[in-house]
Amino acid sequence: MTRDINDPCQLPAAGNMNHTNGSNGLNGQNGQNSHAYDVAESNSGTPPQVEKLDVLIIGAGFAGVYLLYQLRRRGFTVKAVEMGSDLGGVWHWNKYPGARVDTQYPVYCYSLPEVWEDWTWTCEYPDWAELQRYFQHVDTKLGIKKDTVFNTKIVAAEFEESKNTWSIRSDTGRRFQSRYFIASTGFAAKRYIPDYAGLDSFKGTMHHSSFWPSEPVNVKGKRVGVLGSGATGIQITQEWADEVGDTGSVKMFQRTPNLCCPMNQKTLSVQEQEAHKIKYPEWFKQRWNTVGGFLYQPRDTASSDHTPEERQALYEDLWAIGGFRFYANNYNDMTKDLKANREAYNFWRDKTRARIHDKTKADILAPMEPPHPFGAKRVALEQRLYEKFNRPNIDVVDIKNHPIVRFEPEGIRTADGILHELDILAIATGFDSLTGGLKNIAIHGLNDELLADKWDRGTHTYLGMATARFPNFFFTYGPQAPSAFSNGAACIEIQGDWIVELLVRMRQEQRQRIDVRDDAEVAWKATIHELSAKGLRHYTDSWYNGANIPGKAREPLNYAGGIPMYRKTLNEVRDQGYSGFSLQ
Repeated sequence: MTRDINDPCQLPAAGNMNHTNGSNGLNGQNGQNSHAYDVAESNSGTPPQVEKLDVLIIGAGFAGVYLLYQLRRRGFTVKAVEMGSDLGGVWHWNKYPGARVDTQYPVYCYSLPEVWEDWTWTCEYPDWAELQRYFQHVDTKLGIKKDTVFNTKIVAAEFEESKNTWSIRSDTGRRFQSRYFIASTGFAAKRYIPDYAGLDSFKGTMHHSSFWPSEPVNVKGKRVGVLGSGATGIQITQEWADEVGDTGSVKMFQRTPNLCCPMNQKTLSVQEQEAHKIKYPEWFKQRWNTVGGFLYQPRDTASSDHTPEERQALYEDLWAIGGFRFYANNYNDMTKDLKANREAYNFWRDKTRARIHDKTKADILAPMEPPHPFGAKRVALEQRLYEKFNRPNIDVVDIKNHPIVRFEPEGIRTADGILHELDILAIATGFDSLTGGLKNIAIHGLNDELLADKWDRGTHTYLGMATARFPNFFFTYGPQAPSAFSNGAACIEIQGDWIVELLVRMRQEQRQRIDVRDDAEVAWKATIHELSAKGLRHYTDSWYNGANIPGKAREPLNYAGGIPMYRKTLNEVRDQGYSGFSLQ
């Protein structure tokens, strides 16, 4: 079964799976800008009025907030529609134990001086609660909530060719007519739970990571399980390992080892941040010039340029710094050459196994042979995760060699016949990433073509922001853009600025419609495949290529050319009069 984050009210029950969305009721600040009007659906049977807008945005996370602010300040009539009860996007929904960003301070935030001038972080890798506070600060500075409709899900959109506008419908009955339609649903808007036999029979408590309850989950003395070993599963496991105490237990059900690197978290003082702020403008621009939108990138040298001793010295330096450095600041052939990659894996393996006392656990968590090229799946950041497995009550279950057979009332039975008895289970099985959230909305383009049907035959976009035969429709941080291969905040601002500049140009030239040419999206798809083939990720099944979802086409879903090349391409398209598009 596929569990959809977009519809908390219609989740199938699984045991007593919790799907609390943290809502405190309808936010009272759903105001309007001067050109829009608010409408409540009548109980009299009268068709609801339609709000007329220049731009409607789905989502009020990083991208939706940025676009709303930038479009509104340029005079567009714009609203954001958000399914949740507050701002934050992924950080509104994901408040599971240990949830925190893995991009190092200070580049995972807006580059807007009016936001950062009087904001300070508490640590280099903020958690979900601090990011929620950050979005409240953003609203205080930018006034986002007054033009955001909360607790509302967009369920359908249809392009009306006679008007060159989008007719958009929500689950509350609220309707909109908008010249432009932008989906900022993010990469993780549709959650995925494998269709395990007997899932509904489990009598314990079950929580999905993206619908974690607002109240704390008490695991002290409990038998708890974590299903999944991606970044989310790692964060929950290391948090719960500290919370269960000596009388409880944690089992992490792992299909593929996560090749985690040490986060090396650090607290931050107000004084050091104030001293850094003079450099913020320069640092934010530097995001545009590095492959991943960080303040560092792969080195200019290849591993073969150095001796084995020199390579080991570099590995040690990067390991000591922590974060993504070992992966994203390493030799430039580490993610492209299997020999160079294997040497990096061996270093990681030896460092990690030295932290795990039990050989059986070490063989599962950090096997002698690589399960895949290092970095081919997303690298998680950990905080003393591996030491926690040295406790007898913290264990890992190898479900690749001993798959889950079924759920039973008392727990999970694996193929080796063992029943793993559980009181509480965290579901961390990932998402139908990048395309799932967009396909989950009934978006109809020209000739009533449904976006989900078009992309079921393979994903086609142009620039990772638009798709042919869906005029005046854009999306951010989605498929065939740098998205998951980048610092989200950097990618979002690049895309947002480009879209805003385009819409300003359309208004200046009194144009009403823009559509992608078929040949442009065919060429872009070829570029995506060509860039992907240069690295090692295509060797490995993962959510990067949709292989985690049964029946989904296996294809590269991210642009692997890096932020500078992507930005250069966007600028060239703009300077050539928006080549690849038809403007009317």
